[in-house]
Formats: sequence, C-alpha cells, structure tokens
Amino acid sequence: MRLPLSLVVACVIAASAWSFSSRLGAQGFGVLRNDPNEVILQVIRTMPEGGGYSASNEANARLAEAARTVRGTLTLEPAIAKPSYCSGATYLVFLATLANLNNQAPITGPLADSLAIKGQPDGVGIWGRWNSNGPGTACLFHELQIGENFTDWNSARQGDFMKIFWNPNVGRREHGHSAIYLGTTTENGVEWVTFWSSNQPNGFGQKRVPKTKIAYVIFSRLKYPERLQHNFASLPRKNSYLASLLSKDSSLAEAMHNSGVE
Repeated sequence: MRLPLSLVVACVIAASAWSFSSRLGAQGFGVLRNDPNEVILQVIRTMPEGGGYSASNEANARLAEAARTVRGTLTLEPAIAKPSYCSGATYLVFLATLANLNNQAPITGPLADSLAIKGQPDGVGIWGRWNSNGPGTACLFHELQIGENFTDWNSARQGDFMKIFWNPNVGRREHGHSAIYLGTTTENGVEWVTFWSSNQPNGFGQKRVPKTKIAYVIFSRLKYPERLQHNFASLPRKNSYLASLLSKDSSLAEAMHNSGVE
C-alpha cells in the first residue's frame, strides 16, 4: 500500500539557525533514532509514479516549483515535478528524507534558502552540485561531511544514492544517471541491478538493468545529516571541479579524489 503523498508534501523544514539546531538535539534528526537508508526507502514509497522523463525547460520549472521556499519555509510538492529527470527525482527524496529524519519539523531561514531549487548552475550551491555532471552527490556529501562515498558493490545497501556512469567518460562526454540503489539479483547467471529514479521513458519509478551495462558507479550513503545545519553556511559558493565538467573531460580517478571516495 502506498503511503499518502501528503506525508511528503508535509515535509517542510523550519526555524532560525539557533532554534533549528535546538530541535535537532531534541528530536530524531540529531540523535539519529532512524536509519537514514530505511527512511530513504520509506520516502520512495510516497513519491509520485510515472509522469514521463524530460530535462526540458518545462521540467526545470516544475522541479523548482516542487522544492521552493514559501514565506521562508522550504516546501516540497513532488507531484508537481512532472515530467521529471533523474537528479531532480533523487534530490526530492534527499530533501524529504532530511525532513523525515527531523520528525518532519519544517526547515526555514538560510538553510531552507540554500536547499531550494532556483536554477543554480552546475557546481553552484547545494542543488547545483547535486545536478552536475560527474560525482555531484558524492562531492556534496564529502564537502558537507554528511556521508561516505565508495565504489565497492559488496558494501552497497538499499537506500544508498548512486551515480551510474553508462560509459567510461566523466565530464562533458559522460552518459550518467542519478539513482537510489535497491539491490542486485542474479537470474540465469545474469546479475541485475535495481534502482529508483526518474528513468527514461516513464519518469518516476523503479528500473533494473544488467550490471554489465554499468561502466562505473559511485555510491553515496547519508550518515550524518545532523552536520548539515552546521556546515552548509561554510560551503563554498561553487565547486570548481564540478562546474568545469560541463566543458572538460575528467576520469573516474579524478572523480574519486574530488569526492573523497573511501
């Protein structure tokens, strides 16, 4: 049974820096009573389905409406984001997960403004890092110190964010996909990888592919969301490495170095 979408719509985050920090200590977000991976899987079940895949101007506009500030409060309405694309879908799950880990307490003030989608270019701000070519999510987790990044399939867990590289290129010639790992199975000697994202052509939902179709993968596990409140204000405006990947080639080794892959 699908959870009501209102649970995600209600995921708004609030307060000044001081009061928000106080709630973090008093509620679940600060002491991590809940496993972030489990919360991510719960959030996925509340997300819309289908809607089509597109990276058009219309999709960008709808995504910005789905993760915006209203009177200083971050408000999430994922159902608006149709059609959708991969990084937008996983970012909406990331934001909803943060709210759920804080017992769905609202996020306001500078943190809300930093998390909202406002057309930030690749490498700029939180969304601009997430949406960039290369290891965007991994670099963000590394810079904010909110999680760990790794490439070992044997260490992967359901609910890990994953950047899939469909070809060996990183940067301007890459063909990649932002997704959330749901597991690996073997059928008739073939390994299949299942993930959730906005996938071509249907949009929001699960997909599985033969593992052999994946050239590289970087997993990112959310482990320390409580550090976000302290570290977001000192995040440099731009990650120059990620910003450069629009026009330059990179490599897996360089991507791993810049994202602190363990």
